[in-house]
Amino acid sequence: MPTRSFRPSRHGRKSGADADAAYREALEQARKRREGYRERSLALHGWICAKCAREFERADLHLLTVHHKDGNHDNNPPDGSNWENLCAYCHDDEHSRGLLGDYLSGKDD
Repeated sequence: MPTRSFRPSRHGRKSGADADAAYREALEQARKRREGYRERSLALHGWICAKCAREFERADLHLLTVHHKDGNHDNNPPDGSNWENLCAYCHDDEHSRGLLGDYLSGKDD
């Protein structure tokens, strides 16, 4: 019985140009999806952080992010019920709370 090689197969491998094009296309699709729900959330919920109530102006609007309450970035209902606008600091805090809770409850094992 021949020995199996664990070296990656060269069959079916895309060229570097094809892989680069696929990567650029994936980035563009993600950007469009992100901007679509972000713009809707900003229009629905305003330019204010839902946690700390910091108000934003156009110059610092990049610091206001959209948090998906259920954690599913593909769940984007038109009424905005799965979103809340959070500043970058509150958004980081929101996600770190879950990690800390999992750690303290032993779920990370």
